[in-house]
Amino acid sequence: MTTPQQRKTATRSALVQGTALAAMGALHFVRPEHFDALIPASLPGSARAWTLGSGVAELGVAALLLNRRTRRTGGRAAVALYLGVWPGNFQMAWDYRNKAPLPKLIAWGRLPLQLPMISSGLHVARHAA
Repeated sequence: MTTPQQRKTATRSALVQGTALAAMGALHFVRPEHFDALIPASLPGSARAWTLGSGVAELGVAALLLNRRTRRTGGRAAVALYLGVWPGNFQMAWDYRNKAPLPKLIAWGRLPLQLPMISSGLHVARHAA
C-alpha cells in the first residue's frame, strides 16, 4: 500500500525526472554531435541514428512521467532507459580515461549516479498516483 508521503515523493520525482529527460532529449536534436561521441562503436548502424533514437526515447519517457495517468508506466520506462544508456556513459568514461583530472572525474562519476536514477524510476513505478 502506498502512503500519501510516498505518493508525494513519487510525483515530485516524476516531475524532476520528466523535466530533465525532456531537456536532455531536446539536446539530442539541438547538439547531436556531443552525443554521437558517446555511442559505442560496437553498436550496429550510425552513431547519429542512435543519438536521435535515444533522444526520441528520452522525450517519450519524459512525456510518460509528466502525465499523471501514465506516470507509473513512465517510471518503468525510465528504469529501462537508464539501463539502456549506461553503455554510452561507460563509453564516455572509458574515452576520458586519459583526459585531464576534472573531465575524467566527471565522466567516471556519472556511472554510479545511474543507481539513484534507477531507484527513483522504481519509486515512481511503485508509488505514483
